[in-house]
Amino acid sequence: MRISGSCAAAIAVGLLAAGTSSAHAAPPEAGALPELTVTPLMEGLSKPWDVVAAPDGTILTGERRGRFVVRDPNGAVREVRVDLSDLYAEGETGLMGLALAADFGTSRTLYSCQGHRGPDGTDIRVQSWTVDPGWTELTRGATVLAGIPVGQGGRHGGCRLFAHPDGSLFVGTGDTAHPQVPQDRNSLGGKVLHIYPDGTPAAGNPDPDSPVFTLGHRNVQGLALRPGTGELYAVEQGTVRDDEVNLLQPGGNYGYRPDRFPFVYDESVPMTDPARVPGAIGAVWSSGAPTLATPGGTFVTGAGWQGWDGALVITSQQQEKLLFLELTADGRSVDETATALEGQFGRLRSVTARPDGALLVTTDNGRDDRVLLVEPAAD
Repeated sequence: MRISGSCAAAIAVGLLAAGTSSAHAAPPEAGALPELTVTPLMEGLSKPWDVVAAPDGTILTGERRGRFVVRDPNGAVREVRVDLSDLYAEGETGLMGLALAADFGTSRTLYSCQGHRGPDGTDIRVQSWTVDPGWTELTRGATVLAGIPVGQGGRHGGCRLFAHPDGSLFVGTGDTAHPQVPQDRNSLGGKVLHIYPDGTPAAGNPDPDSPVFTLGHRNVQGLALRPGTGELYAVEQGTVRDDEVNLLQPGGNYGYRPDRFPFVYDESVPMTDPARVPGAIGAVWSSGAPTLATPGGTFVTGAGWQGWDGALVITSQQQEKLLFLELTADGRSVDETATALEGQFGRLRSVTARPDGALLVTTDNGRDDRVLLVEPAAD
């Protein structure tokens, strides 16, 4: 496919489709996705890790090495002024997850999840910002949560944010490639955290004094709320196999325990290991081998998606595609799958659903990256 350099160019995209009745079974025939149209909205970026859409139509993304870029409703793209002098950006860590507060329309509050470097070393933090009315500058607010560990060289930094409609925040974290971290209840790594905007643990956490909501994760980089159900799903990066989608339950242990040799990070262990982690909760979906590298996920909604309305869509870096999963009614397994955009835009990083049903997708190629608008083609 040849793509125009103009951000106004829209491209009709062909699709591949396949289905599956479980995470590992041979797939039966599946219904095709609707034809999609892809419009590049922002170009010339470098590793935009996440993207958010404001109620006024403004789109904001952040590059991992440390830059915020905005596209206003008229299509103008510009850099946003911000002080990121304390940013720790190395390896997989830097400026990562973004989320608008549930009350953004009145509070103008944005949250970021980012690496931090200070006099006492490095960690990962959830930081609040206030956005000015013209989207020209971000003013630093309170540090919401500090002390999320960061691995050597920035490996397995997490760091997905999800702003729940009730005002609380969920934070997906990485295990820092350290053998004990995923099962250590005193570490914030290898977890999904649930907090209020002031950083205190949210109600419903298994330990009321801890932000830890679930444990036993490797590297959670996607969080998505299933429409109409209240069910929260995590999308997790696997080792050489078994990327996972997990239905989160308060206090749930998802079974990653890479300490078979106590002080060696042994990635040959299963992503979910019920033999060594009794009671480990199995995945709703698993990629098997090879891994797809799955760094983002959201649910699609709207009549334009036809039979896929309500499906979970996840991004793939290694296989450079979108993967659609139609979940069963109970949300614990997958009925059908379909793929789109395969090999057409390179590595795909994040996917964000807009209220109108369209998707915002960021690419992760390291140069001339884009924010793409992906939506069902008009009839």
